[in-house]
Amino acid sequence: MKFMKKVLGIALLLAVVAIGGLYWLGTRDDATTGPVAAGADGAALIERGRYLALAGNCMACHTSRGGKALAGGTPIPTPFGTVYGPNITPDAETGIGAWTADDFWQALHNGKSRDGTLLYPAFPYTEYTRVTRSDADALFAYLRSVPAVSQPSRPPELDFPYNQRALLAAWRALYFKPGVQEPDPGQSVQWNRGRYLVEGLGHCAACHTPRNSLGATRSADALAGGLIPVLDWYAPPLTNDMGAGMGRWTAQDIATLLKTGISRHSTVSGPMAEVVLGSTQHLSDEDALAIGVYIKSLPATPAAGATGAGAAPAAMELGSKLYLQQCAQCHQPDGKGSGSAWPALASNPTVTAPSAVNAIRMVLDGGYAPATAANPRPHGMPPFGQVLNDNDIAMLVSYIRGSWGNQAGGVTPLEVKRARASSTLN
Repeated sequence: MKFMKKVLGIALLLAVVAIGGLYWLGTRDDATTGPVAAGADGAALIERGRYLALAGNCMACHTSRGGKALAGGTPIPTPFGTVYGPNITPDAETGIGAWTADDFWQALHNGKSRDGTLLYPAFPYTEYTRVTRSDADALFAYLRSVPAVSQPSRPPELDFPYNQRALLAAWRALYFKPGVQEPDPGQSVQWNRGRYLVEGLGHCAACHTPRNSLGATRSADALAGGLIPVLDWYAPPLTNDMGAGMGRWTAQDIATLLKTGISRHSTVSGPMAEVVLGSTQHLSDEDALAIGVYIKSLPATPAAGATGAGAAPAAMELGSKLYLQQCAQCHQPDGKGSGSAWPALASNPTVTAPSAVNAIRMVLDGGYAPATAANPRPHGMPPFGQVLNDNDIAMLVSYIRGSWGNQAGGVTPLEVKRARASSTLN
């Protein structure tokens, strides 16, 4: 009995030490601050911050539909509940008017609010930690220059136990390590700039990397594509996989897509259309190309997730007839499209992705590329959800996923039914 008590006592002590260690790891700060941008020209600093805010797409999460700019309120759905973008205008009571540049740096770099509260990683500090101190100060200067709006930030609505903020310490200990991204001296200035934008302010991994059951990105599948939780859109791989990734793209193709929303290989839709509209179209040509150069340097890692078996011959035959009736006039019988107006379906990442959900939703709902400065009047695709039934759409999408060299899996009517349930035309 005495021996068992001793064993239990040691086990309890070890558990306390382990929990304490996790808490320390999850709440520790990186003391690195880097050079502060003091003394810089005010107008130039604000303008630089404005550009960085566009590059980071701050408006997307901090401006609600129909609301005041950067005053918060945007719902951010997650598998654990809903988080709302906070007010980041310079209002002293409800925004960040009482914050200092150090407070703002702590939020971006260490994932902590002004009072030390751990922030939920719906705010992508896991990527923003790579932002330099000088860029953080420029962002802060810009946010201090926008009109102040008195609007209290809405608290998160999360399920238990995810609403217990103290548990974030364990999550952070497992999945977050603060640290500014240092340039790679073995790479070009252009490559380093592209990596900085992709892995930092652009937080591309937030959508293009699959997540585990606790919502952390899976580092082993970095930028290998993934289904965006709750939104039911698939973000394609940014790796150079020839089947579903960027293998057939050039750096300039990628830059063109970011600036215009269209390229010879594909057209953006869904959440990425919003990113192009609100963020990447405003990038300089140099930054857009730098992103393309960095992405083209990524390995040819296969897309995360299996594509499944191809469709049966009978389904392909019926899908071919539907394609010739409904699609070939624009996308051409050979699937090569027609200029930038009607994108190619052959080797199109939207079509060849492991998940067919994007292709299904485009057939169901149709849609437009974003209206950008370089492409102000994009061509649209009509919806077919009211014309074709679930079986027809399944055969049609199976056909385009298995033709012209595409080798993606077939689609079932059940997959179409599920996509139709979240269709914008329901």
